[in-house]
Amino acid sequence: MSDCQLEENGEKDETVAFPVQPPTLSLQQPKKRKLVLHLDLNNTILVSDAATGQGPRAALNSYLSTVTWGQISETGEWMWLSDSVSVTAPCNNAVNYYTQFGRNAQFTDTKMGKRFKEIFDRHMRMLEWQGQANNMFTQKEGDGTVYHWILPSFFHLLENLHQQGREFSVLLRTFGVDLPLILPALHSALLGEHPHFPQLRKVPLNVGLTPGKIRCSTREVVMSWGSDRISTKADKESIYKYFNSVTGIGGIQDHFDWWARNHFSGDGGKPFWIDPSDRDTQHIFIDDNIRLNEEDTIVNCQQHKPQPRKVTTSELYGICLVQNDLLRAIAEKDYFLDCIRVCEENYDRYLSNFPLQEAQK
Repeated sequence: MSDCQLEENGEKDETVAFPVQPPTLSLQQPKKRKLVLHLDLNNTILVSDAATGQGPRAALNSYLSTVTWGQISETGEWMWLSDSVSVTAPCNNAVNYYTQFGRNAQFTDTKMGKRFKEIFDRHMRMLEWQGQANNMFTQKEGDGTVYHWILPSFFHLLENLHQQGREFSVLLRTFGVDLPLILPALHSALLGEHPHFPQLRKVPLNVGLTPGKIRCSTREVVMSWGSDRISTKADKESIYKYFNSVTGIGGIQDHFDWWARNHFSGDGGKPFWIDPSDRDTQHIFIDDNIRLNEEDTIVNCQQHKPQPRKVTTSELYGICLVQNDLLRAIAEKDYFLDCIRVCEENYDRYLSNFPLQEAQK
């Protein structure tokens, strides 16, 4: 990516764009792994969708249809199994409303969905923007109510990881068209221009304003980012290594058509790599469409060492893969921090399955 490369003495630096200097760690503090955080946009850090034109009300209604569960009775009627919401099925035979009937942007206003109206209303109130509307950071509904566009819990994540002295980068991974809008907004926020988070100006993260693009085929995965073109054809680990070298915040548009051609299964999902032999870095992917069903999930996880293999979602669930809980991301400022803390603890245990000498083969 041409606008994101560093040069010194006329030569290209090996570190990719968005430079950030990690705070110096004390001698007593053990060095923690670098975090490479892959985050989806819609229904993860945004409650809206530029591609479909959904505002926060429609987006939250649609999301609720994916986390409410029932089943078809013997007489062919829909029966709710619970008045609670959850990202995973409450029992083996449960089906979410979306799978049975499709997404519904007016879900809680319908006869079937009205039992979840209180949950919807409560979280919409939490999303309301306090103070004067801001063109960069707010969105307005038809009734004039102003809402947060980017969830405050995401900004809280950036601020707190910096305060903890963590080395980290953020890769925004989306099939959608929001990147040209969100990257400048994040750039402004990190200049201290967010009215609710002026302290972000102290966080030394650069934002790459030019999005990258990933395209997949049966032969290879190709990532284009500015003038850079990286392919897995010659080196299966090339994009993983590239991601490791990225600093700051950047955005990548993933290959939606490939996912659709693979029937929206993990085989066609957003490519994601882990390497148990790399004890210096942990990659974590947070996306509301990560699901335990390989036929209905959005991330295609691969491991190259000690042997190349596809890794199932269930193996990495809560370790490197997080199914985003949008309601918690709205309600809890520490939600993303808590997800990462749990993943790091679980990753330590996961790595015990890969003795270092074996993992490096």
